[in-house]
Amino acid sequence: MARERGERSDRDRQPRERDREESELIEKLVGINRVAKVVKGGRRFGFAALVVVGDGKGRVGVGSGKAREVPEAIRKATDQAKRGMIRVPLREGRTLHHDSNGHFGAGKVVLRTAPAGTGIIAGGPMRAIFEALGVQDVVTKSIGTSNPHNMIKATFDALSQVSSPRSVAARRGRRVSDILGKRETGAAGAQEA
Repeated sequence: MARERGERSDRDRQPRERDREESELIEKLVGINRVAKVVKGGRRFGFAALVVVGDGKGRVGVGSGKAREVPEAIRKATDQAKRGMIRVPLREGRTLHHDSNGHFGAGKVVLRTAPAGTGIIAGGPMRAIFEALGVQDVVTKSIGTSNPHNMIKATFDALSQVSSPRSVAARRGRRVSDILGKRETGAAGAQEA
């Protein structure tokens, strides 16, 4: 049986849409290390790359790759980061919904929400994550190791714990207003008087 042209064009269109989405991704190179493999004849040098990829709208991933040449290591790391992206809910598209802590190995991180205009107060690898994620206001603290691999994995541990009020309400079988509580305007008015 002959296939309709509409089906074929839909199949052809999907890879193009995927390419367009990938071209909109923000790629941040966190670090490159020269690594050596000791063999019978001496040392073979290669490169290890650590890359963070995000769409600037709440999705971010991290990847690491090794190769004999730098561009190949970066390509491998980028591909791995694209495959392992996670979604993080953002409040007002600019900050996290609540504070969270994460750890991996000796690395511990504290992520705090921040008011508008604060900016990204984070160092090194964590800054790359938040820029790729699309967060504009956040305050972070890194405790323990300064190893970029452990800092990034600890940050991802903290980001995986972030949940939106909508998802918490759905889990509890309640409304969002029940979770957040009603803002008391009467208490603020009594203080002014």
